[in-house]
Amino acid sequence: MKRFLIEREIPGASTLTMTDLCEIARTSNAAVDSLGVPYTWVTSYVAGDKIYCVHEAEDAETILEHARRGGFPANLVAEVTNEFGPHTAEYVAA
Repeated sequence: MKRFLIEREIPGASTLTMTDLCEIARTSNAAVDSLGVPYTWVTSYVAGDKIYCVHEAEDAETILEHARRGGFPANLVAEVTNEFGPHTAEYVAA
């Protein structure tokens, strides 16, 4: 499966309570279950008026279908093409 970053613009996202986030998670899980295809919600981050999600699916269309079924915005869906971090500085090309 491919990995995607999803940006969701939600005014007031940073003020959502744990109860709100729990309900969003339940709705997302139900949407995942309804898809009938391989799909993994990895994690999400709340920052300001946005929620950034990391999901895995076969294609962007499936990501958008999950958003539609869950009633979530998906303002940006971008495929992750590489990943790096501090450990990357130790990489030695073969």
